[in-house]
Amino acid sequence: MKALTTLLCAGIALSACTTMGTGTGSVSPGNEAVQFSWNSTDGGVSGNMTAALKDGQTFSGPYLEVTSTTSSQAFDPMWSGWERGWGGWGGFGGFAPFPDTAFTTNYSGRVMANLQAADGQQMRCHFYLNRPDAGMGGGGQGQCQLKSGRSVDAVFPPSA
Repeated sequence: MKALTTLLCAGIALSACTTMGTGTGSVSPGNEAVQFSWNSTDGGVSGNMTAALKDGQTFSGPYLEVTSTTSSQAFDPMWSGWERGWGGWGGFGGFAPFPDTAFTTNYSGRVMANLQAADGQQMRCHFYLNRPDAGMGGGGQGQCQLKSGRSVDAVFPPSA
């Protein structure tokens, strides 16, 4: 019984860290419907994605938001003559308070995915996020390309 309880608690803890969402799309030419789903264990910045075409073909694989990490010290010249951070100055409130020494992640808002079907066919995708700091959970839109030359327009609503 103790082992079952431990296993159950571990499963709950792991699932609490998982974010997921869905999207829709259509293949061109032909306007065939596509259903997307994604899941992530790091807040939506990277994870796995699946695209299911109406004809039953399913593609799956990794996705990744392009980010860069900058040392907070690299911003020191920006504060010269000003209070550290952008406190009180509209539009840049996300920088206040600013840590003395740390790293800041800069989210590009661009996501790439490389998906593959069981028969080896491939689909590559690029998306633009509506809220880059929220990862895929912030919603976005973009396009995928199949090796056959067909393309897929995709839309991801923000996750709840």
